[in-house]
Amino acid sequence: MTFDYDLFVIGGGSGGVRAARLAAQDTGAKVALAEMNRYGGTCVIRGCVPKKLMVFASEFSKFPEEANAYGWDISLGVFNWKKFSTQLHAELDRLEKVYQNLLTKAGVDMFNARATIISPHKVKLSSGVEKTAKHILIATGGRPVRPEIKNADLGIVSDDIFDLPELPKSVLIVGGGYIACEFACIFRGLGVDVTQFYRGEQILRGFDDQARSLIAEQMQIDGVNLRLGENISEMSRIGIGQDKRIKVIGTTGYKGTFDHVLFATGRRPNSDHLGLEAVGVEIGQKNQIAVDDFSQSSVPSIFAVGDVTNRVNLTPVALREANAFVDTIFKAQKHPMDHALIPSAVFTQPELGTVGLSEEKAREKEVINVYSTSFYPMRTSFAGKSNRAMMKLVISKATQKVLGCTIVAPNAAEMIQFAAIAIKMGTTKADFDRTVAVHPTMSEEIVTMPS
Repeated sequence: MTFDYDLFVIGGGSGGVRAARLAAQDTGAKVALAEMNRYGGTCVIRGCVPKKLMVFASEFSKFPEEANAYGWDISLGVFNWKKFSTQLHAELDRLEKVYQNLLTKAGVDMFNARATIISPHKVKLSSGVEKTAKHILIATGGRPVRPEIKNADLGIVSDDIFDLPELPKSVLIVGGGYIACEFACIFRGLGVDVTQFYRGEQILRGFDDQARSLIAEQMQIDGVNLRLGENISEMSRIGIGQDKRIKVIGTTGYKGTFDHVLFATGRRPNSDHLGLEAVGVEIGQKNQIAVDDFSQSSVPSIFAVGDVTNRVNLTPVALREANAFVDTIFKAQKHPMDHALIPSAVFTQPELGTVGLSEEKAREKEVINVYSTSFYPMRTSFAGKSNRAMMKLVISKATQKVLGCTIVAPNAAEMIQFAAIAIKMGTTKADFDRTVAVHPTMSEEIVTMPS
């Protein structure tokens, strides 16, 4: 059978663009990609990139006080949201063009349209055009969801933050995951009055308990009104015109009014309205496309990578899954994506970097030794700040291999990347011990923990 394309990709985010580009550029495959919104996906347009730029912006508020302790006479100016927002969107526009240019140079046909699957080898575009393909790859990502409560539509989600016309004076953030905590720190750093509700006992569920507690403590020192064991019972709109606000009653009886309520209560894979069920693609309980180790769905010609599969929802993972897909299907180098020992970071203030097992997860599996240190970093300690850092190694007692590493500190994300390389290689505690420290640094603490 002759097809219009060797590969048709649905979704122009990181995973979809990577797969389309590599298949066309490296193997000469005839490739097309359909994107109904903007190229770059959640990471570039509505997630990682704009969020990190907001992190940078929010951190400047702490610089004058630290600088004064070091002898500099610096005063804090006024943050200009409109100026920042204009520059932010200009950067996102630039990055989107980079993605489009990569596809163009690779020879990928691009369709700015919604695509649905009407048979195992055929897609239909919203323009009415139909195309056939030997392989179809779905890389449609995920989206934030609002909780099922009355008047939830009054709140915003993470996608909306970057398009706010002005910086709010107050915000309630609902959720305790990394998105909620990151934006709590960002808004507080920008001078916003921040309250955070989380229904659980501690934020950042699933991460190391000691790290979670330290970050929660620091967030509260920095002025975030963190209310654990709290959720929204009622919310309503009050006021008119520019005085409109949202009134909230919490489950403990707490009452407050806010300019915005941000729901950071979860995300859902974008597998809806793609025609998947009709052609026999299995969809999981969380709306994810069920795939095997090679990203193949229950229909042999249809594959999926990235957040739509709900495996490990991180942009670098989607990129690696795309690489593995192209190697397997177009380069005859069949291999699965390795989802073990994936490093990750939470861009709170201080940051959290982690790879491997937390202390709690490791104890469930085997007997372990734990080495940890908590200290006041030199830079902020000199300025009279009470900021603490923490580093922890989780070691298998049987093999002495490092099972996990957790770092809570400024620039923890930069440090954990290099720790991840060593741990991925199977390093032991003895390997860390015999590595000479770089002094004076925070990172030296990771190799000077007592043996």
